[in-house]
Amino acid sequence: MDLSNISGIAILGAGIFVGEAYLPALATLGQTSPPLKAVYSRSEKSSTETAQHATRILGLPSSPDVYFDGDHPNNLDALLGRSDIAAVIIALPITLQPDIVLKCLSAGKHVLSEKPVAPDVARGLRLLRDAEPICQRRGLVWHVAENYETEPVYRAAGEVIKSGKIGNIIFFKVAVVNYIDKTSKWYKTPWRTVPDYQGGFLLDGGVHTIAALRTMLPQTFTHLSGFASLNKEYLPPHDTIHCVVQAGSHYHGIVEMTFASPTKSVPAAENIVITGSKGWLACNATSEGFKMVIRIAEQKDSEATEEKEEIMNFPRKGVETELEAFFDDIVKQQAGEHTSSIGDPKAALEDVAFIQAALTSKGNLMPLPSSFKLLPK
Repeated sequence: MDLSNISGIAILGAGIFVGEAYLPALATLGQTSPPLKAVYSRSEKSSTETAQHATRILGLPSSPDVYFDGDHPNNLDALLGRSDIAAVIIALPITLQPDIVLKCLSAGKHVLSEKPVAPDVARGLRLLRDAEPICQRRGLVWHVAENYETEPVYRAAGEVIKSGKIGNIIFFKVAVVNYIDKTSKWYKTPWRTVPDYQGGFLLDGGVHTIAALRTMLPQTFTHLSGFASLNKEYLPPHDTIHCVVQAGSHYHGIVEMTFASPTKSVPAAENIVITGSKGWLACNATSEGFKMVIRIAEQKDSEATEEKEEIMNFPRKGVETELEAFFDDIVKQQAGEHTSSIGDPKAALEDVAFIQAALTSKGNLMPLPSSFKLLPK
């Protein structure tokens, strides 16, 4: 991948995920990523601290330039005016991101913006309709950073299912159980403590699970019926959803998701299980990354079957992979080549639509639109 035409990048945001995920991923990519030239945050203090951390973890000879809000020469407008910054990584609070995405695209920057793509479907549709003409006119790449979409385990699982190894899909089950208390570093993030968007942690974290599922399943979701509740008063507006989901025209499954576990230990269960006519496949997170288990029933004779099991371990490298895909698509775009489907904002909006439907269903059957893919390309 020739990165010579990507002069430099900037990170907009100074939160936990920038320090714990983006900077280490850029360090792992090393010379295969463009140089980090600037950091922006709403406050000078957080921007400076992130720039200093970046200098250490990336081994930079000098600190990235610091930008922050205010009427001064080092604000976001000044950063976006720099010709030596070709692309930005946006990791800001959920409700702020749509306007910042448009601002960056309008300034001629390629954009990688954190999930969820928007706080709700209506805002997401407006963002897509405003952003796509800018991208087309200026030849820009806009990806939504959904690292579960790029985790090797889920992509490998999708290939296994596509190959027919477990047969035709019959049903699936997802169980996500999380424990969040008031000491959690994620809870202490101000915009998560008092969320100004639907679903709270269910939107912020739930889209990960839906993205993993859509990466694995060969058909899109069509309908769901479910219920949402609040069980820990400090996790408003909801912390738990349970729903039954239809995918394609011939199979269905259950999605259970909560951030309200009363204990740090959770019941032993497979995280994601997809069952087919010949066997099943399960994916689970481990301390080292992810594990995939495949069990196939093979006919031994006319009266008995024999089960065969495969176990595969995968590293946790979704952020690294999504960055590689983003940079690679910029190079392809500049060369007039076809770009990948990774990071598609329309697919990311379908993840938001799933969570929104689960939050608002109240037991009613809710259609899950895939019509975002019909928006102009």
